[in-house]
Amino acid sequence: MSRRVGFLSHSDFSKHRAGYTHPENPDRTEHILKYLGESDIYSKLRQVEFQSSGEEWLESVHTRGYVDLVREMCRSKGEYLDGGDTYINEYSFAVANLAVGACLVAGNLVAQDKLDRAFCCTRPPGHHAEKSAGMGFCLFNNAAVLARYLQVQHKIQRIAIVDWDVHHGNGTQAIFYEDPSVFYFSVHQFPHYPGTGSEMERGANDGEGYTLNAPLHSGSDDSEFINAINETWLPAMTEFRPQFIIISAGFDAHFADPLSECKMTSGGFKTLTDIAVGAANESCAGRIVSVLEGGYDLAALSESVHQHLLGLLE
Repeated sequence: MSRRVGFLSHSDFSKHRAGYTHPENPDRTEHILKYLGESDIYSKLRQVEFQSSGEEWLESVHTRGYVDLVREMCRSKGEYLDGGDTYINEYSFAVANLAVGACLVAGNLVAQDKLDRAFCCTRPPGHHAEKSAGMGFCLFNNAAVLARYLQVQHKIQRIAIVDWDVHHGNGTQAIFYEDPSVFYFSVHQFPHYPGTGSEMERGANDGEGYTLNAPLHSGSDDSEFINAINETWLPAMTEFRPQFIIISAGFDAHFADPLSECKMTSGGFKTLTDIAVGAANESCAGRIVSVLEGGYDLAALSESVHQHLLGLLE
């Protein structure tokens, strides 16, 4: 029997753009929606309509000064938030807040047992956004805001974030580096952008041991990503016993992706999803919210999301 899996996306995500030559562009979500609409699983997903903004929760993980900076730069129609890859336009602040809002709506529905799991087909991505800086195409950290929201609004004490984007989620790691209530795990190509994510980075103070990185070499394929999840993440989850799992679901480790040198297949992402679902079933009644991060070859991204959703539905 299929699980109750919510699917959240919005046409306004296409308003955040710098031109279609940038790899993080509206084609990403639009192509996913077209592909899924022609697939056999779209009718099995619970379409969740929403208009919610997550703006009031941004300061749970970001500084007020940074939030104000992004707001004002978008208002003044600035072009880049950082040195040249994280673009903004006059719609970007609202769109990024809408992406956060989608995650919070999904979190509510899963926490309230109205859905078993949910996938947020959102943009811009978020896992590179730190407390006071955006980078790597990311304005606000969607997964991190969701984790704090669940802790405050739903009194969920232990949350695990598993991140299999090919780039290390430096922002998520930094936000929770001293926090034992959020376990952050990342498997990623290393060395690679943004340069963080070594095995030596394990958290600090009360959070020591609650950050875990599995850096993989260039050319790593399905078996190496799957082994890292099975051999490194799963044992940690057996001990941590999360009450909710958030997936930072990047699909740019695919062999066709232009921004990485790894060799995963779409089917490999299905296996990663199966493992995460199994861990969630074991520790937290299957509760998962998955949030789109990277993935920049349109065909590979859409196929991988399809496989990911198959795993969430099972």
